[in-house]
Amino acid sequence: MDQFNTRQVVAIDEEEPPLTRGDVLSSTSSNDLQTSWNRVVPRSHNSASMNKTKQFRKAFFPDATNQEWNDWHWQLSHRITTLEQITRYIDLTLEERQALELSVTQFPFSVTPYYLSLINLQDQNSALRKTVIPSIRESFTCEGESDDPLHEENTSPVPGIVHRYPDRVLFLTTSFCSVYCRYCTRSRLVGGHSEALEKHWKEAIEYIRNTPVIRDVVISGGDPLTLSDERIEYLLTEIFSIPHIEMVRIGTKVPVVLPQRITPQLLKILKRFKPLYLSVHCTHPDEITEESAKAFNNLADAGVVMGSQSVLLKGVNDSVETLTELYHQLLKVRVKPYYLFQCDPISGSAHFRTTVAKGKELIHGLRGFTSGYAIPQYVIDTPGGGGKVPILPEYEVGHDAGNLYLRNYEGRVFAYPDRAEEGTEN
Repeated sequence: MDQFNTRQVVAIDEEEPPLTRGDVLSSTSSNDLQTSWNRVVPRSHNSASMNKTKQFRKAFFPDATNQEWNDWHWQLSHRITTLEQITRYIDLTLEERQALELSVTQFPFSVTPYYLSLINLQDQNSALRKTVIPSIRESFTCEGESDDPLHEENTSPVPGIVHRYPDRVLFLTTSFCSVYCRYCTRSRLVGGHSEALEKHWKEAIEYIRNTPVIRDVVISGGDPLTLSDERIEYLLTEIFSIPHIEMVRIGTKVPVVLPQRITPQLLKILKRFKPLYLSVHCTHPDEITEESAKAFNNLADAGVVMGSQSVLLKGVNDSVETLTELYHQLLKVRVKPYYLFQCDPISGSAHFRTTVAKGKELIHGLRGFTSGYAIPQYVIDTPGGGGKVPILPEYEVGHDAGNLYLRNYEGRVFAYPDRAEEGTEN
């Protein structure tokens, strides 16, 4: 770090408290930061989503009973998966139609009726629409992109296991999702691209059992919560029976795309296993509805600790206002914002990726203007299998012989006495 320019203004105790001066935000270089103090307080989406879903059901599923609509098996059996089906609901753009004409071979597509009901069907720029309706732009592979950018297959000692970090493994249990996200880092595995992963379970569990260094297992896929109650119970029983396993995590998007899956029977099963964590893929505040809130609260009541994993997506959630609302809504239903991922460079993802500078700007716009609990780690899962690397704005701005100089959320610089007393180690 360069030596600090001492001619810069450094805040001292005699100055006015933060956010009392009229020009307090004028010195920062972040556009989002300049406007964030006057930001509208995020609103609740529950009432709006209830009305939207009710109107959707009346228009497209008038004969479905409440019992059917709230049955996760019914939702799965009525998934929209083809061009012919989706045109009942949406007037497609040319790019969407071109992709869906190739959906069987190149662009597997699936969305539940419930999740489709959350989308503004008349708005071609609807955030959730962009995340689930394929575009022909997915066929354009740019420099640096690949089908497996994280080299998961290179760190797979047995089928179904990714062992990148010393003390934990990723256990890919299924290739099925109820809704296919267009930017998924495992597009190569889901949507009918590969054989079922269930056939590898025994070998994968044996690898975990025979590798004592492993203390943490992440059950992922696809989406493991789309498995039957019996299969989920079997997996958790087997893994928790291994003496050196200290914790288990489940990666899922089910609570927001298929909240009907969080049934009393599933909760009864999950409640038996501790410590059990849920890493929930949440993208946008429109996903937090009365139904998903009920699912989250029931999971929390069952003793499941939850954190969110969001992917930063251009034109979907790349604003301070959207992320603030998403994270506030998640905290209200007892989900801690955990990771904000820079979008992985999978093949055909360029139209989804922001710059890293934009990501740092967003974190800068969150820090100080909302609770620390509402701020995730912004990370890049490094291409080539290097693992997750945290990315931070430039809060450390310099140092000299006695002080470390730090820029706070207002853009003001403060000095911290960063020196060891004589005779002590640095």
